[in-house]
Amino acid sequence: MAKDKFTATWVSHTSLSDFLNCPRAYYLRNVYRRPDSNHKIQITTPPLSLGSAVHEVLESLSVLQTRERFSEPLLLKFDLAWEKYHGRTGGFFNMDTEYQYKKRGQEMVKRVEKNPGPLSTLAVKINMDYPYYYLSEEENIILGGRIDWLQYLKDSDSVKVIDFKTGRREEDSDSLQLPIYVLLSKNCQKREVTGAAYWYLESSDTPVEKTLPDLKNCEKEILEIARKIKVSKALDKLKCPTSGCKYCEPYEKIFRNEAEFVGINSYGQDCFILPQQTEESREGQIL
Repeated sequence: MAKDKFTATWVSHTSLSDFLNCPRAYYLRNVYRRPDSNHKIQITTPPLSLGSAVHEVLESLSVLQTRERFSEPLLLKFDLAWEKYHGRTGGFFNMDTEYQYKKRGQEMVKRVEKNPGPLSTLAVKINMDYPYYYLSEEENIILGGRIDWLQYLKDSDSVKVIDFKTGRREEDSDSLQLPIYVLLSKNCQKREVTGAAYWYLESSDTPVEKTLPDLKNCEKEILEIARKIKVSKALDKLKCPTSGCKYCEPYEKIFRNEAEFVGINSYGQDCFILPQQTEESREGQIL
């Protein structure tokens, strides 16, 4: 097949995870478009809104000169960002829940402001709105994703990948998220990647260093999953193996018009909330 990004099979950490969890969830989140808007869909939850607001503030610093990054209080930037997620738009059904999540976000940005660490040093900004590269040109498969932060290490003229975490659970040791970001960093800019870390913003003043993955094996594993996705799409076999599970059922509610539309996000997705759910079941997961 000829190399063509418009007909290629695109995969990312999120879409790969969706497929492994449930092929139907993958379809509803990554393929399906609402007939009336031609937009993809997203379920808005408090953890997702919290993560989006914090990431927006921190990632915006990378395009600034180091001396300018903290010239304006991060709390002011966070409060402005939070306005996009106020009320039902952010998945909040009462003021108390929203207050608790907003307070958590404020504490995270205050932690970074007090302990800026790598955010106070030079950073590399990949010159692509959405970094991607061809996993296989012959099979027309592309890997993409947005990297939170690339720290520039002057002594070695290399970079370190840093991923911000706003959830309370640590990333699984076998997660493909950091390997994918390392692969994207390696293939979308010229400097060698010599480090990688997760920064758990709610509990740690500094990033947690991780061992660099075996990129050859990781790339092979990712490509194998991407091939399965491509075949499943071609054969129209994106079905739930249990005819309804915790991964696809929330999105089925949107598909069945059982969810409430609350707006369009910055990625052009139609966002919905599920009022029927309890506060506990809406917790979700920040990846």
